[in-house]
Order: sequence, then structure tokens, then C-alpha cells
Amino acid sequence: MPSPQILPMPNRHSDGTPPVVVKAKDEEDENGNDPSLSLLHSFEDKAPLPRASSFTSSSRKINGASSFYKKRRRRAASQDSFPSLPDHSAAAAYPRSPSSFGREVASETFLLTRLGFKMLSYLGVGYKWITRFLALSCYAMLLFPGFIQVGYYYFFSKQIRRSIVYGDKPRNRLDLYLPKNSNGPKPVVAFITGGAWIIGYKAWGSLLGQQLSERDIIVACIDYRNFPQGTISDMIADSSQGISFVCNNIAEYGGDPNRIYLMGQSAGAHIAACAIVEQAIKEAGEGESTSWSLSQIKAYFGLSGGYNLFNLVDHFNSRGLYRSIFLSIMEGEESLRRFSPELMVQDPNFGNAISLLPPIVLFHGTGDYSIPSDASKTFAETLKRVGATAESIMYEGKTHTDVFLQDPMRGGKDDMFEDLVGYIHSGDAEARARDAKAPPRRRLVPECMLKLAHSVSPF
Repeated sequence: MPSPQILPMPNRHSDGTPPVVVKAKDEEDENGNDPSLSLLHSFEDKAPLPRASSFTSSSRKINGASSFYKKRRRRAASQDSFPSLPDHSAAAAYPRSPSSFGREVASETFLLTRLGFKMLSYLGVGYKWITRFLALSCYAMLLFPGFIQVGYYYFFSKQIRRSIVYGDKPRNRLDLYLPKNSNGPKPVVAFITGGAWIIGYKAWGSLLGQQLSERDIIVACIDYRNFPQGTISDMIADSSQGISFVCNNIAEYGGDPNRIYLMGQSAGAHIAACAIVEQAIKEAGEGESTSWSLSQIKAYFGLSGGYNLFNLVDHFNSRGLYRSIFLSIMEGEESLRRFSPELMVQDPNFGNAISLLPPIVLFHGTGDYSIPSDASKTFAETLKRVGATAESIMYEGKTHTDVFLQDPMRGGKDDMFEDLVGYIHSGDAEARARDAKAPPRRRLVPECMLKLAHSVSPF
């Protein structure tokens, strides 16, 4: 049976309105078995009630209901956006008044707190998640000395341009981490953070941004809408628009538009991989206009990502990301193939697009039980089999958070970090010489606390 034609993956909401997922407290579950099903009730298919032209007594009931639903839609549409976050450009980011800085800190703190509670509300409060929440609390306390230092850098460093607007949707902002040395154009990493498609946030990349900027590399951490404010196609659309902004504007911030690298971690690695596959399909098609090109991306780095959703549904369900929620994020079981880059590149209709993909390097720890390391191995093997340039690099015994948090906080030499910088500076002998003389990174957390964090980590 011939394979169906591959089509680009546009945002499925043509009017720009993301799906709204709400649930009244007193509403009964239709299934009654999976507690997560009670959280999913969409107004997406309900047409909005008409607005009455006059306030007569016969129309008050209709207008009241319409106003009620509109308010609920407005609350859902803005739930992850900042209440009054200013737009920081390279020229206007500093100096700031104490009052505006206080408002920004309050906005960021409010959002981070909300993301944590939102994830807990979706994952339920059963025994499994109570124990994991306790483990997460212990994990966070053990790494707290490092978080304090990274947070201080994020809010007070003059090398960061926070919340640059790249689009007109909620959360369409990015942070830029700029090297202190401004001599000559710098290589750039466009980074898409993880967060189980539910709690992703641009500040999660601040430690990586800080450490790469110390090696003369600009980092752009791209924020995007999370579930339930958006589904996977919205996340891909946001990320693609953020990549477009970087490709078209990074020269204004001292970046080299000919040396742009794309990177994603965990769920962000999946989203970024989907973005480049979708872009390849668009560029291989005829008459498809795009605002950026894969030829501008020197390489794609995937860190601890998953690329075949069929292999991950049951695994995530066993770890608490319930099947019903995961399928809602991915727009239904029928869309799993569409959002599985490993499967998409094998489709015969994708053949012309293979040559457009940038070189792909996949990093993964063999001790990762959030997303098994086989996810990166099989994707790299599949890419090589269909003719793409790809490789996977495994880090023995490293977990999902070791390669992204514990090892960078340990200071000194970090294999994954050195491999990443080595790829970025591979064609720059002067930069490689500076890397060889670079001082060891500063330790942020005592070793005993890092080892305990490794043992109690729920990820």
C-alpha cells in the first residue's frame, strides 16, 4: 500500500486560537478509570455563542453565557504569558529602574510557580506522584546552592537580553546570552528547552547559556507555548518562528548568521527535530515560502530527546505522564506518526528532503530512564540509513539530568559540554586554542550533594 503524501505541519488552528482545556470540578468523568481523563474537556469544538446586538431581557441569558465562555477562553489563552513583561531589545535592556526590575522578577516567579502547580494538576495526586513530588523536593533542595547562583546570574548579568519578542503569540519571547568579548561575529546556538511539553520555559537554559557564552558562543533560549495553552503543532510553530528570528536578526546582536546551530533538550529536542523535518518538507515542496532556511543551520544537536512517539507512549504512561494527556498533547493517536521524526524521514515521500537536513548529533546518557538512550541510537541509525549525516554519542551511566544539570554544576571538565563546544569550534583553530587554555568551570554544588541528587532524582 503506497505511503500517504507528507504534508507540512501548519498550526491546526487557522484563526490562531489555541485549544482550551478546562474541567469543571463537579463534572463527571466519562471513563471513570483514568484520573487524567477528568482533566481533559475541550471547548475547541464548541462554536462561540453569538453576541447580541442589544441588551434586551430576552438576550441577557445568551449574553451572560457568551461572556462567561469568553472570559474562560481569555483566562486560558493568557495563563502562561507574563502579566506585564517589558520587551527588552539590545539597546533598551539596560539600565532598568528598580520598580520595573521588581515587576519582572515577580512576573518570572509567578510563572515558574504556576508551571510547577500546573504539571502537578495534570499528573494527579496519587501515591506515585506524592512520592515523586517528595523526591523532586529533595532533589531541588540538594541543588539549591547551584540554582541560587544561576538565578542571580540570570536576573543581574548585563550579558543577558531577556524576553526579546519574536512573535505575536503568548510566550513568543527569547533570552540572549552574549559573550563579554564583542570582537567579531560569534557562533550562535538556538536552544529549545525541555519540560515534558507542559512546563518548558526559556530560563531552564540559563546554565547552558552562561557556560557557552564564556566560550565566546551566543545562546538564544527560545520560549514557546506549553500544553494546555497549545498542542505540539503550536509548540513547533512557535519554535520555528523563534529560529526564524535568530536567523534573520542575530547579526544585530553580534552573531554570525553563517554559524547558527540548533539544539534541543528532552521534549525540546523532540520539538526541534520536528521543526527541522517540517522545514525540510516545506523547502522540498514547490512554491512554499519560508522565513528561514535549513541551509542557515550548521548542525542540529539533540540532547536526551525522543524521536519515535510510538515507542514512548507506554513508557511515559508508566512514569506518570498518562496516555490520555500525552495523546492530547500530540493531537491524538492518529498524529503520532506525523510528530515522530524517526518515522517521517523513512517515508518514501521524504526522499527529496533528506539532503536538506543539517548534520545531526544526538547526545544521550545510558542511565536515562526518563527517555531511554535507545531513542537517540535508533534515530541516528535511521538517519544514516536513509542518507542523512548523523551520529549518536552516549555517556555511560549518565541520567536525564546528569548531562544537563549535575555535571555542569560539578565544574571542571564535562564531557558533553566539551563535545558540544568542540563541534561548534571545529572549523576555528583560534577558538580551539582558546578552549584548550580555558580555565576549569567553577563548582556550584558540593560533590556529596550532587551524588545525593543523582540518587533521588525523579527524572
